[in-house]
Amino acid sequence: MASMFGDDSPTNLTEFSVSELSGSIKRTIETAFDHVRVRGEISGYRGPHSSGHAYFSLKDDKARIDAVIWKGSFSKLKYRPEEGMEVIATGRITTFPGSSKYQIVIEQMEPAGAGALMALIEERKRRLGAEGLFDPARKQLLPFMPKVIGVVTSPTGAVIRDILHRISDRFPVHVLVWPVKVQGEGCGEEVANAIAGFNAMQPGAAIPRPDVLIVARGGGSLEDLWGFNDEVVVRAAAASEIPLISAVGHETDWTLIDYAADVRAPTPTGAAEMAVPVRAELEAQVASYGARLSGAMSRQMDFRRQNLRALVRALPSLDQLLALPRRRFDEAAAGLGRSLELNTMNKRRSFERAASRLSPETLARRLMERRQRVNDRASLAERIIERLIERNKARLGRFDATLTAVPARLKAMTERSRDRLESLGRRADSAVVNDLRRARQALVAQDRVLQSLSYKNVLARGYAVIRDENDRPVSRAAALSTGQALAIEFADGRIAAVAGEGQEPPALRPTTTAKSAATAKPVRKPDPPAGQGSLF
Repeated sequence: MASMFGDDSPTNLTEFSVSELSGSIKRTIETAFDHVRVRGEISGYRGPHSSGHAYFSLKDDKARIDAVIWKGSFSKLKYRPEEGMEVIATGRITTFPGSSKYQIVIEQMEPAGAGALMALIEERKRRLGAEGLFDPARKQLLPFMPKVIGVVTSPTGAVIRDILHRISDRFPVHVLVWPVKVQGEGCGEEVANAIAGFNAMQPGAAIPRPDVLIVARGGGSLEDLWGFNDEVVVRAAAASEIPLISAVGHETDWTLIDYAADVRAPTPTGAAEMAVPVRAELEAQVASYGARLSGAMSRQMDFRRQNLRALVRALPSLDQLLALPRRRFDEAAAGLGRSLELNTMNKRRSFERAASRLSPETLARRLMERRQRVNDRASLAERIIERLIERNKARLGRFDATLTAVPARLKAMTERSRDRLESLGRRADSAVVNDLRRARQALVAQDRVLQSLSYKNVLARGYAVIRDENDRPVSRAAALSTGQALAIEFADGRIAAVAGEGQEPPALRPTTTAKSAATAKPVRKPDPPAGQGSLF
């Protein structure tokens, strides 16, 4: 049969080209899902593209779908999309044949609550913040000119090349790279171990200990950066003794390690700029300071030299300075001999007068007077000491008598205090009982007044309260309309009713006695008019 029809195919299946198959799939999907509503969390949103379109993804805990909002639909949205927002999107499913992908073209979007991942991040941020891990007082200052920089990042990405290139341009230093995974399973544990490993290095060892650390990663979606929100990473960053710079994602990306780090950099390149200064700028600044210092020293020396010359010109000559002292010296030298002779004569006369007054009898008399004065003072001191001793003995005797009477006095005071306390206790008990009795009587009286004023007592006498649908009392019939729902409150409860058309009330029958009321036959109530239900 195959040879008869000139077909070498072993089956009767129709062959499609890739384009035909992709087009058929596209038509099938777009026809079956031309209008759908999808609930999910926005992920990977970076704002509208330069063309005005917005590209991101919708996800839940099990699946993910790409989404696009064209420029025309984006301008009509009432709520702008945000990263982590849980939304309900309305649109159609379409495919992109060039890469065998499908996506949802969103036409309308409304928020459905914060995303689960963002809620988890906020809860973890609140809990770790309550422990003080984000306290600004824990932040360390970055060294101005580090000798060794430790970098925790992927060794194969563009981030490490950007950091090394920027450090080399600004101020070449020794850089240590600790290779880790920057996304996926195990990312958080590797980053935390790298931070702890750098802190475990000892100064002066074969491998130098870094002066500052940089934890870096390029931009990505919330799922890509999720490893840097792990609790182990945050705790390792907060416990780091080495100053740490966080450079995760782009400037709009925030992770929990950014709050625990000492400094947050908007990009990995910005982290390199924060870590080291510009060497050329430092050299130029040092040269400028040196030139300013040399100029200042030269000007200061010229100023001091001019001041010294002015002072020298203002000083008098040596002869002018010594003229007056020389004259005074000559005058003193001329009168010195005569003054010495007069002084010697005066001292001799004074000595002779003092010698004429001295004799052995005079010395003996003065000695006897001084000895008698000493004896008198010794006797006086003995009498004073004896009186002090007698006075202290008397005082001690009085103290002894007072101390002997103290126990009896204390016992009497204790007995009086006990009697007084017992009397006060009995009076307090009596006062409390009387106060309770008066309060109970006042409460009973107020309850009687309240019961007498309560409208419940009026209901117990056969009256009722009519209330409208808002539970407000109705005092006039004109306030009601036909068919309006009512509630009638009796003494024992409420019933529902509906207002009917206005009619004359039935004539009141004369009041019967208790005996006639007991023997009277029950009267059958007339049937309600057509179209109106019973009030009860």
